[in-house]
Amino acid sequence: MKTRSFPSTSKVAAVAGALMLTSFSAAAQMSGDLVRIGFITDLTGVYADIDGPAGAEMIRQAIADEGGSIAGKKVELLVADHQNKPDIAATKAREWFDQQGIDLLIGGTNSGVALALARVAAEKKKPFISIGAGTSALTNEQCTPYTIHYAYDTVATARGTAPAIIKNGGKSWYFMTADYAFGHQLQADTAKVIQSAGGTVVGSTRVPLGAADFSSFLIQAQSSKAQILALANAGGDTINAVKGASAFGVNKTMTLVAPLIQINDVHAIGLREAQGMYLTDNWYWDLWPESRAWARKFFDKFKRMPSSLHAADYSAARFYLGAVKATGTDDGEKVIQQMHKTKINDMYAKGGYVRQDGRMVHDMFVMQVKTPQQSTTPWDYYKLVAVAKGDDVFTNKAESKCPLWK
Repeated sequence: MKTRSFPSTSKVAAVAGALMLTSFSAAAQMSGDLVRIGFITDLTGVYADIDGPAGAEMIRQAIADEGGSIAGKKVELLVADHQNKPDIAATKAREWFDQQGIDLLIGGTNSGVALALARVAAEKKKPFISIGAGTSALTNEQCTPYTIHYAYDTVATARGTAPAIIKNGGKSWYFMTADYAFGHQLQADTAKVIQSAGGTVVGSTRVPLGAADFSSFLIQAQSSKAQILALANAGGDTINAVKGASAFGVNKTMTLVAPLIQINDVHAIGLREAQGMYLTDNWYWDLWPESRAWARKFFDKFKRMPSSLHAADYSAARFYLGAVKATGTDDGEKVIQQMHKTKINDMYAKGGYVRQDGRMVHDMFVMQVKTPQQSTTPWDYYKLVAVAKGDDVFTNKAESKCPLWK
């Protein structure tokens, strides 16, 4: 009979101590003894409904679903209102980096704000995830090694929406454009796609952000005799434009296209006035079993379905926290590297990945708003027209001006 030998008590203690030391060292790599996320979005303005307070709550939910801590270190969230002003956003971000020690900055709606936040995050060498901003400049001529553009951009929405409209005979277009970086970029990107597909842009007008009266702009659009009225805006501006188009009968002579309308906007407008509009979205609650299950939890909390931005807020936060957990640190460089090599497969995206330019590539969805008769359940607002593959609709390498992708 062979005698089994066991390690001595001292050896067991040494091994246990080494394991504890390893675990403690990994935990100790969290700066400030915690992980802190800063979220700057529109909490009170025209984009508050499509992101805003509910977006902040989804980031909190993501933190809770990760257990509220990583390696024994608490995860905290700071939230601020950028008021759609880049200078206010940049000042708050710099304050958070310098005084609060935030490890991740998440930017909500407004492209001008996002570009300002990207510059601050790059200066501080910390990850910045842009959710609700549309400008493709974030991963093009103004790309940085620290920016991840997560949800959508103007190039992808243009390439999703415009070809579908032109294929159905909508050749002549007129733009009503939000007068800031996002609107200008969306019009430019869409116009390029329209022209390459054989359509024409017969005119455009720029509208101040948060305008109360769209009547004169709508009359200009109608007088153009264009077939399509393209709304290069978002949030409350889109809602007011569509309602105004219905009130003035513009939607009887022109087909409305709102590339970036959100489901919250459609709900506010109502199917009777919004029916028939085309759009391209980065997510819809009724796409998959996972999206439906997640959206039902959101509905239970808010008594409404989530926008695609709410879903992206949650997904991005968990994506970041997963990278922190995998690396055992909140060091910006290491976490960014981990995110660049990690696929995203969750309730928001299937097979998503981050390119060298910071673009998170995933499929986009061309939708048409249903008629009241076609909608069978609450918030059943869209019918899927086409799935636009991410590799086909986002800026490709040959087009890119980002030096990180050359």
